[in-house]
Amino acid sequence: MVSPVNTSFAPRGRAFSAAAALGLVLALTSCTGDDDGTGIVVTTNILGDVTREIVDDEAEITVLMKPGADPHSFGISAREAAILENADLVVHNGLGLEEGIARNVAAAEEAGVPTLEVAAEVDPLPYTSDADEGSPDPHFWTDPVRMLTAVDLITEHVVAEVDGVDAEAVRAGAESYAAEIEELDGWMSDEFGSLPAESRRLVTDHHVFGYLADRYDFEVIGAVVPGGTTLASPSSADLKDLSDAVAEAGVSAVFSDSSQPDRLVTVMAEEAGVDIEVIPLHSESLSAEGEGAATYLEMMRANTEAITDGLRGG
Repeated sequence: MVSPVNTSFAPRGRAFSAAAALGLVLALTSCTGDDDGTGIVVTTNILGDVTREIVDDEAEITVLMKPGADPHSFGISAREAAILENADLVVHNGLGLEEGIARNVAAAEEAGVPTLEVAAEVDPLPYTSDADEGSPDPHFWTDPVRMLTAVDLITEHVVAEVDGVDAEAVRAGAESYAAEIEELDGWMSDEFGSLPAESRRLVTDHHVFGYLADRYDFEVIGAVVPGGTTLASPSSADLKDLSDAVAEAGVSAVFSDSSQPDRLVTVMAEEAGVDIEVIPLHSESLSAEGEGAATYLEMMRANTEAITDGLRGG
């Protein structure tokens, strides 16, 4: 095992930089072995939770995105990048979601690491309005039925690509978890079905619920940020157009992701000139343990209750 560098007494300059870089490489090699990968690396915490439910302790799983982070903008350390590029399998959402680490995933692919771009394989829907109209929407997980497809994809890639896993155990874990997702879908259908059709209208901070709308017969009125990424910015005209649409539709609630400031949502609601509640959701990231959305199933139930209560005026 390589001893860590004592930075208190190390010389400065290029010689030390080279030594530090070499130390990192050797440390990673000594931990993983020349022929062993670093297990399964998952980019987003939503897919990380799903993968852990399927795989359990059959393989090491590293999840790069921290609880409460924004999937569009989070980054990773040099050590995490090295783990990713030496993985047995990389599971990523794809379709442009993880903008901050897209180059790291591409580097892993170029290095020959097997990768699974989940969103591209679950019959993705196109955005239907605003700046991203026509391009594929990466936010598939708001539809549990598509998540069932994701479970199958992850399962088969793990069995095929990760040495040493018990295929029967992994498939049994996937089957058990799929039953929980099917139960979730039935419950969500019942909850949303209790809303009258005229109340099933969504306004969000950015376009994130297209799949939920398609699955459960909602109308998406619009989004404060006119696109599918939190990194875009609305113009004054965008806010005015949306506030007019909201006033005309008579919606009672606007939904904002908990990881994003709701200032723009609040401004839009005020411009609409109607009484609108701004309701936070855990739409793109799981929360920390104990904060209401620590797992995919918990997040989906919490969001369903928040949406239903908000649109009902409760």
